[in-house]
Amino acid sequence: MFENIRLSFQGIWSHKMRSFLTMLGIIIGIAAIIAIVSTIKGTNEQIKENLIGSGDNTVEVSLYQGEWEYEMEYNGVPDGVPLVAEEVLDEIADIPHVQSVSSYVSRQDYGGVYHLNTAFSGGYVRGIDENYFTTCNYIMKEGRGFTEDDFLNYRKVAVLDEDSAEALFQGESAVGSTIEIQQEPYTIIGIVTKSKVFEPVINSIDDYYTYAQDTAGSIYVPNTTWPIIYQYDEPQNVVIRVDSTDNMTAAGKACADILNNYLSPKDETIEYKAKDLLEQAQQIQELSSSTNTMLIWIAGISLIVGGIGVMNIMLVSVTERTQEIGLKKAIGARKSKILSQFLTEAAVLTSLGGLLGVVVGIILAEVISYVTTMPVAISVPAAIGSVVFSMVIGIVFGVFPSYKAANLNPIDALRHE
Repeated sequence: MFENIRLSFQGIWSHKMRSFLTMLGIIIGIAAIIAIVSTIKGTNEQIKENLIGSGDNTVEVSLYQGEWEYEMEYNGVPDGVPLVAEEVLDEIADIPHVQSVSSYVSRQDYGGVYHLNTAFSGGYVRGIDENYFTTCNYIMKEGRGFTEDDFLNYRKVAVLDEDSAEALFQGESAVGSTIEIQQEPYTIIGIVTKSKVFEPVINSIDDYYTYAQDTAGSIYVPNTTWPIIYQYDEPQNVVIRVDSTDNMTAAGKACADILNNYLSPKDETIEYKAKDLLEQAQQIQELSSSTNTMLIWIAGISLIVGGIGVMNIMLVSVTERTQEIGLKKAIGARKSKILSQFLTEAAVLTSLGGLLGVVVGIILAEVISYVTTMPVAISVPAAIGSVVFSMVIGIVFGVFPSYKAANLNPIDALRHE
């Protein structure tokens, strides 16, 4: 085997230009595939990060009525939907891959929050428990968070995020000031921010509306004071943090199943559902990948053309080395030895083409990324698979020339001029 490989390199080196031109079809095909796969993978990762956020891995499980999230302010508290008890949260915390769990209530406000004459419109008021900030990866930027006494003593204190602080105080210091929520005074005790700041890549107006909907900001209050603002307890939503993005779908569905086990609503369309952003990302990725798969098949045509070129040059090689083959057979070389020698030469030729194609493909992907600002992610399995596939092409298209060489009559071969 090693001797055949050495002879293959020797033959390739002795006909450098011919060998390069033969490999060119393989190089172009592999380079095109690597560039396309790298672009697809990079784009898919961008889609996933844009929808989910970088390293957040949180899943919100909310109460739905049919396909739409249940609106407490319009429909009232539904019958048969209990509050989420501590033992239920403990059960959710035991779901595999769940790292943290929290319950909260939420309203989108359009005119019930004021600081002096400044209104906070379109943002959210959320009543949270003591685990919410940890679960959602928030850290205190200014002031303090909620303490156990705040919950136990029903203190009317609030924490703002950066967006709501800017909307209400417009650059002025917020901590220590008072705002009104549904005509109830709340004292601002802190400002929170995400522990990892993530800015989605926005390439179109559709992206803008998709990602801008959550930038109005939120105001957080202890969940024990929620009935002070809205006069009654409400069924909570649940948010879980999962150990990795890939486990978000399964963990979110398992959480929803646990919550639904405690429901007995009169309206059977009311149930808990996970806001599965990962599934949305996968649907968009599949749509993108299905289009790009066609491009891969088109690029694969050049590999077939390259394989035909390999077959052609191997037939030329057999003709040129007819006397050599005849001499080897005359001194006792078996057909299998002749066959393996030419198959090895064809496989080495296409494998070299595959390696060069991978290098060219990586360079091409980086150039495309630089010119178009599209993200790329080099796929190691695709690179390895491309080299193996190119080797297979060499073997497949080298079978006929190798078989022809192995079946030459030694006497005719020696007489060949």
